[in-house]
Amino acid sequence: MDSGADSMDQPWARTLPARVAREAIICGVFGPLMDIYTRRAVVGHEHLETLDQPVIFVANHASHMDTPALLRALPTRWRRRTTVAAAADYFYVKRHLANAVSLAFCTVPLERQGGTLHEGPPAHLTRLLDERWSVVVFAEGTRSRDGSVGRLRAGSAVMAMAYGVPIVPVYVGGTHEAMPTGRSWPTRAPGGLLGHRRPATIAFGAPITPAPGEGPREVMERVRLFLAASGGDTTPDPRIAAGRERAARAASAAGNDSADDGSGPVADQRQPA
Repeated sequence: MDSGADSMDQPWARTLPARVAREAIICGVFGPLMDIYTRRAVVGHEHLETLDQPVIFVANHASHMDTPALLRALPTRWRRRTTVAAAADYFYVKRHLANAVSLAFCTVPLERQGGTLHEGPPAHLTRLLDERWSVVVFAEGTRSRDGSVGRLRAGSAVMAMAYGVPIVPVYVGGTHEAMPTGRSWPTRAPGGLLGHRRPATIAFGAPITPAPGEGPREVMERVRLFLAASGGDTTPDPRIAAGRERAARAASAAGNDSADDGSGPVADQRQPA
């Protein structure tokens, strides 16, 4: 599917010279800089060991630190062929900003308005998947204002189902405290002469493959459950929660009917003479 974001893509950012420069930027500049302010822990690499590219990394989003933190946490072979979907209306309006984020983070433009992913992968993302590039998608579509996980949009699940690739859920924690929305530079936690480094966690989950008959919302609910289990403050999808409540009521009613008509296990018991 063609979209306006296709023309904004910067293919040069995926060439070998750009990839070499990006490795130096992420590991040689952003990495040491983030270590001044955060004490990171990375878990879940074992889930990537048996996977082949491409996959869709679906993460929560609470800070501008999320992208460099996530990319740095990836094993090298993954980082070198992973792109990051970035808001076209924010990062690609000005050429110098588009060039900067494309080089530093290997971003690709994604339109936030109009439900682009719900209609299938845009043409430039399809080309990337064809070329075995993985894609990072921040499923909330924007940064959290309070650190909690917002509503997860189902577009990344639609893309995974349309292309037949797994989703790897990623929880990024601690970045909101270090650099919340509205701040342009990270901070250390109060205490001592210079403060303390804030804890930051990047957790990769087991791959999620959509099951037959499973819809995008159900797939994203599985992503949400991983984020919640990893420490994220999440809210269940109201539609999914309502469906589960209806199913529970139906099961309860069926059980009561079974007991009332004598077909339950108690009715089969014989009373002693």
